[in-house]
Amino acid sequence: MKRPSLLLILVCLACCFVTVRAQSEINIIPKPVSVKLKPGSFELNANTILYVQSVDAEEAITAGFFARLMENAGLKGIKLLDAPNDIKSVSNGIFFQFTKKGKIQPEGYILNISPDRIVIEAVCGSGLFYGMQSLIQLLQPEIYSGRNGSANPHYTIPCLEIKDHPRFAYRGMHLDVSRHFFPKEFIKQYIDLIAMYKMNVFHWHLTDDNGWRIEIKKYPKLTSIAAWRVDRENDPWTQRAPQKPGENATYGGFYTQDDIREIVQYAARRYVSIIPEIEMPAHSVEVLAAYPRLSCTGGPFTVPPGTYWPNKDIFCAGNDSVFTFLQDVLTEVVDLFPSKYIHIGGDEADKTNWMACPKCQARIKAEGLKDEKELQSYFVRRIEKFILSKNRRLIGWDEILDGGIAPEATVMSWRGVEGGIAAARQGHDAIMTPGDYCYFDHYQADPETEPKAIGGFLTLKKVYSYEPIPEELTADEQKHILGAQGNVWTEYIPSVKQAEYMALPRMMALAEVDWSPKTVRDFGEFRTRLNVQLKKLEYMKVIYCPGSFKADINTMFDQKTGKVKVILSSEQPGIPIYYTLNGNDPSTKSAVYNEPFDISNTAVIKAGLFAEGKLKEKISERSFIFHLAVGKKIVYTTKWSERYPAGGQTALIDGLRGSKNHHDGLWQGYLGNDLDVIIDLGKVTPVISVMLTMLQNQKAWIFLPKYVEYSLSSDGKNWHSVNQVLNPVSPREEQVFIQPFTQPFPSTPARYLRVTAKNYGVCPAWHEGAGEPSWIFADEIVVF
Repeated sequence: MKRPSLLLILVCLACCFVTVRAQSEINIIPKPVSVKLKPGSFELNANTILYVQSVDAEEAITAGFFARLMENAGLKGIKLLDAPNDIKSVSNGIFFQFTKKGKIQPEGYILNISPDRIVIEAVCGSGLFYGMQSLIQLLQPEIYSGRNGSANPHYTIPCLEIKDHPRFAYRGMHLDVSRHFFPKEFIKQYIDLIAMYKMNVFHWHLTDDNGWRIEIKKYPKLTSIAAWRVDRENDPWTQRAPQKPGENATYGGFYTQDDIREIVQYAARRYVSIIPEIEMPAHSVEVLAAYPRLSCTGGPFTVPPGTYWPNKDIFCAGNDSVFTFLQDVLTEVVDLFPSKYIHIGGDEADKTNWMACPKCQARIKAEGLKDEKELQSYFVRRIEKFILSKNRRLIGWDEILDGGIAPEATVMSWRGVEGGIAAARQGHDAIMTPGDYCYFDHYQADPETEPKAIGGFLTLKKVYSYEPIPEELTADEQKHILGAQGNVWTEYIPSVKQAEYMALPRMMALAEVDWSPKTVRDFGEFRTRLNVQLKKLEYMKVIYCPGSFKADINTMFDQKTGKVKVILSSEQPGIPIYYTLNGNDPSTKSAVYNEPFDISNTAVIKAGLFAEGKLKEKISERSFIFHLAVGKKIVYTTKWSERYPAGGQTALIDGLRGSKNHHDGLWQGYLGNDLDVIIDLGKVTPVISVMLTMLQNQKAWIFLPKYVEYSLSSDGKNWHSVNQVLNPVSPREEQVFIQPFTQPFPSTPARYLRVTAKNYGVCPAWHEGAGEPSWIFADEIVVF
């Protein structure tokens, strides 16, 4: 037998070594498009020289950032010099250089590391900056410690070549500074974190009912009155008493115009664009407290210390002085912010006062408008015309679609993905920020152990699972999706440290969603890279959430074996999951999960993470019901909402039962649409009964269907045994409950089953969502 040569063995060992290094040393977030490992390493030390094409050029700014960080890491006196004509003549150098190579896309870069030198190439300044960020992430976390105990400090960087560019042009983070005010120093730190993970937009929510935060020279009462509210910080946000006569308003603050200029410049040097948001026509009570003449009623008003809903006091759309005021404000805002976009809010405008306001009604008549929705559209269009005159573009929350969207407006889709879909189909750009995936004020772990939050449940894993481009869009329509944004609303976030905790590490997950190709994303691998990034945050003294220690329970039908498998997972690699199938709580004496396992009977699955013998978070529980339709083929003739997909294609036949919480990931939602599916049982089978379970939570606009219709067929063409099960419950029922719609069959042979749930339609007149599409929610079609 011919023996392998020593050279071949060494080559194989080298390849194995490179693979191990790829796993252990390349912990960049967001994940680059392409990484090629090479043998060897570069040693960064105090003698390393940074080279730029000119010390006065743009690339010198990025090189200067790197030099300052290295000085803090113990490498004192690193020099910055003009690059020689022949870079190959230099060793122990890092080159920052622009190139005209067509192979590098805008904002992209090539990072090439060899034992002698490091070269970062890009076609623009942001590309060089992002290349530098990747280089920094290749260094050990200790660079952020501010100290290095070695007398001759040095850092080792693996040799490699990275070719990288962003998937989306818009990669944003938002911060609300109205509900709670944050100092200038924290705003800079927040921008640093945005830039560190290659995000490029800071959406600054500067005004809202609870405080105006930007100095406007022409209207001094905005900072002397509108920026301050009575201090009710010890009371629950939704139960805070209004300001009493004679009571001083002492909580608040604002940014001077000099502060704004300083922060804008700070962000620009990190290639972060700041989009200011000035809310209108709603979320503006703080303005009315200072200038009540801009309202429909004339006031008086005070700045609310908390939230009252609905808030009917908004700008008067029939008053021309309102538009004069807003144009004056926006003129100063535009002078302060060089960003392409100006955000005008446009959300949650209760139009009750407009309906009763003579000026608003006169405006509707004079402009030939149909109703108050079109009046809001008129309001937004008029503001957009002014913004366009300043060579800027308008962004608004997705309510600006109501009554007709302004001609060149960009939509920020927050009430789900539907606003982004509607905008793209009308030829408008959209930024995706749906609450279920992008609202970082929601709980991210067990609410019983987490700081008080506004509600919801948005884990790191769910953020990472988000796909910004809705599948309903055509290829041309998809071009209008600019990217995604994470939002940090601060009703329940009173401090800098809590703001950090709520943003991180979810910001990093969204950064990878925005930057990295969909095909290279893998949560388990991301979670491994994240561990290194979290060590860096610890050195930086940045607070972050350790994440959820909840066990996720899912099922999968194995097409090869014809069996149902249970899959357990969590956000915490390395922490074992123990489980039971008999309804008892698991302990460390229970079965430990190693791989997906088969299940063939109805069961109550319970699972939990245990570390050092202790349960880390409360036990997860899923009821699994084994029935004839589990894992069978299902065809949807209507489409579920991407906002509530549950398990997608198999959600209604996965055997898992939902709870009363419509956010639990097991309920499939349909907005304004019927549910209509056909299940293929695979062969003619006696059907005894069929049950579809539905949810009602009318406060969340979720109603039971008018009826559920069942029909059977042996060939999928000729249907028989058609039966309707009517809804027995009033839509006014305020309790949240699960309603089964059950239809018995006298052991009827059938292969195909069709199930249709008739949507309730629009919300009834007595409901807060009157006239708006309602939801129906389904969790399982159970067939016996």
